[in-house]
Amino acid sequence: MTSRSETPPGSRPENQHTSGVSDLLDLSSDLPVLTVAAGEVLIEEGAPVGRLLVLVAGEVVVEHDGVPFARIDSPGSVFGEMSAILERPATATVRAVGEVRLRVADDPIAFLTDRPGAALHVLRATASRLDGMTQYLVDVKRQYADAEGHLGMVDRILDTLLHHQGPASSPGSNRDPEGDHSHEGESL
Repeated sequence: MTSRSETPPGSRPENQHTSGVSDLLDLSSDLPVLTVAAGEVLIEEGAPVGRLLVLVAGEVVVEHDGVPFARIDSPGSVFGEMSAILERPATATVRAVGEVRLRVADDPIAFLTDRPGAALHVLRATASRLDGMTQYLVDVKRQYADAEGHLGMVDRILDTLLHHQGPASSPGSNRDPEGDHSHEGESL
């Protein structure tokens, strides 16, 4: 007869990945809960978000330029992370399909910094979405690689998207915010 040990709730064996969903729900368990009605906008495209939302229950639809492209109902899903991390307005609208309950981090950067497990979950979710999108773009790129005319541009556009690394860093400082001060002719 073999015996097996069970991992107590809330802990996990080393080097074993979990789904991340329960992790993020656990990591956000002390945050305030927001309940919204069907049709209510949680995040509006183009608006500053300023908070991170963790889905507890319900379903949302995600839209860009008024076109729905995703329906999400997985507890632990996160919204507003791109806006917070990139310090940009929201790139999509998130709308409640039915009644939705969410946990709210009013200071997303502090939440992710103070709880590295939450940051890891968001990183994994973002990496997974990026991987799926990359696979899709590569497939489209293959389909239009030899096309002529406007469709031929798809290959070049997708090539640019696949190699985009985000904004360039600035060499500036507080004393020289533009980073263009010359030290030529100065002795140190």
